[in-house]
Amino acid sequence: MMYDLLIIGGGPAGYVAAERAGHSGLKVALFEKKAMGGVCLNEGCIPTKTLLYSAKIYESALHGDKYGVFAENVRFDFGRVVSRKKKVVRKLVLGVEAKMKANHVEVVRGEAVIQGRGAGGIEVACNGERYSGKNLLVCTGSEAAVPPIPGLEEAGDTVLTNREILELPAQPESLVVIGGGVIGMEFASFYNSIGTKVTVVEMLPEILGGLDDEISSLLRNIYAKKGITFHLNAKVVQIDGHKVVFEKDGETHTAEGDKILLSVGRRPNVKGFGLESLGVELYRGGIKTDDRMRTNVPGVYAAGDVTGFSLLAHTASREGEVVVNNLTGGNDRMRYNAIPGVVYTNPEVAGAGETEESAKAKGIPYRVSKLPMAYAGRFVAENEGGTGLCKILTGEKHGEIIGVHLLGNPSSEIIYGACMAIEQEMTVKELKEVVFPHPTVSEIIRETLFA
Repeated sequence: MMYDLLIIGGGPAGYVAAERAGHSGLKVALFEKKAMGGVCLNEGCIPTKTLLYSAKIYESALHGDKYGVFAENVRFDFGRVVSRKKKVVRKLVLGVEAKMKANHVEVVRGEAVIQGRGAGGIEVACNGERYSGKNLLVCTGSEAAVPPIPGLEEAGDTVLTNREILELPAQPESLVVIGGGVIGMEFASFYNSIGTKVTVVEMLPEILGGLDDEISSLLRNIYAKKGITFHLNAKVVQIDGHKVVFEKDGETHTAEGDKILLSVGRRPNVKGFGLESLGVELYRGGIKTDDRMRTNVPGVYAAGDVTGFSLLAHTASREGEVVVNNLTGGNDRMRYNAIPGVVYTNPEVAGAGETEESAKAKGIPYRVSKLPMAYAGRFVAENEGGTGLCKILTGEKHGEIIGVHLLGNPSSEIIYGACMAIEQEMTVKELKEVVFPHPTVSEIIRETLFA
């Protein structure tokens, strides 16, 4: 049977592309060897946010006295929180499966292997059957990077990746996090909130590399006051049982934990499914694509983490849409200038567009406006004793919005507006004329423009 589109991988890129393609009338087959939804839904975005929300509620109950609300015998039931996490994931997986059915997508459960290009098109084998398609979209995602650290294998189940730590049956008393990126900091935030002693070991000079340095530093200071120990510019050289051995300032140090979370990045999944049979070109470990998500092979596309470029679920979804829009006669291109990045710590961090560091590296002349979040009345009302910052970068010549970065709750629900401003190349004058609802924390963006 001939399909218009074969999709390998049922994560955000794959299932969104399948839904859009099916809705447009294309005949689609989607191959998934694990659970629908990919890493994001099963081992990443959704389960971690579910845990983090429970931790946030727990913190609010513990410190309710700041708001005149008192609760006695507040406790955290780790088992019930994990059970709720699983329930949320199951519900959303079923939702994705329902979307596939509603849009007439044929979901094939099993490990797909590309056979090459035959007379009938691109051929994929799965479960002993062959499928032919006019086009192929590769959305095989990524996996946790595991560097060859001496002693890592010998440490056994003491060392965890994002996958294993989500399945812990009990709360560890102490946790060492190797890597202060987004994943590392979110787990550090969760466990710190529920009382685990947390230590973060980061090789770079600051946590959350790639985000705005000033805001990353402010978040680190907040969590240092909450009890997390940070070791920056620290290179891990060995794992000795429950100890992480690292070098810093020419000296050797150790950090000990009941569990060790290894969170040093992710690697695109490009092996084990026959990609080489088509001669698809790779770049920096991922599949090389153009701005229409086309590879060097006609009819073959890639989207999501497998490209190794922007490893975010919302980027993947949009890339999948770009593929389908072009297959169905549109003229769509992928743009990365306003991709939002969010860290769901407490407080949250969110940013889009250029940072000061990236603008300097690219030689972009810019101006900076910034204000404490306390300039927004709603923030003060809902964040007793809380600190935060809004920073806006504008082009020096034309005054267009090129970057917005926020620290403070609920940054994740505000940043989309900044993305729209950056996408539309709005100027400071134009954004000043937009009426924001009052009182909202989002008003901080407008207030900062007047700073």
